[in-house]
Amino acid sequence: MNIGKQIMEFRKKSNLSQADLATKTGISQVMVGKYERGDAIPSIEVAKKIADTFEISLDALLGEGQNVNFDKKIMDRIIALQSLDENTQSILFNLIDTYIQNFKAKQAFGA
Repeated sequence: MNIGKQIMEFRKKSNLSQADLATKTGISQVMVGKYERGDAIPSIEVAKKIADTFEISLDALLGEGQNVNFDKKIMDRIIALQSLDENTQSILFNLIDTYIQNFKAKQAFGA
């Protein structure tokens, strides 16, 4: 999928008009339309503004890369976890693992 279609998809998911997206990013509505139609490709700076507006990574906006399925909030938390000391990380990972195991058990047993 090209970046224009991705922009349109995320814009619609966010219930934004082209004018709304233009206002939030500081680009013109005409350019938003050109990006979505594939008549123009946003610069990296503009693509970053668009991704930030949707709270997604540039990878997600491009529809590529290993981080495509993670929203920006999840990625920010993962990055923050990396800066914590090893003991704190271990505690948090154990807590996360427990919640994941409980969720999977509920799904498996239909609870």
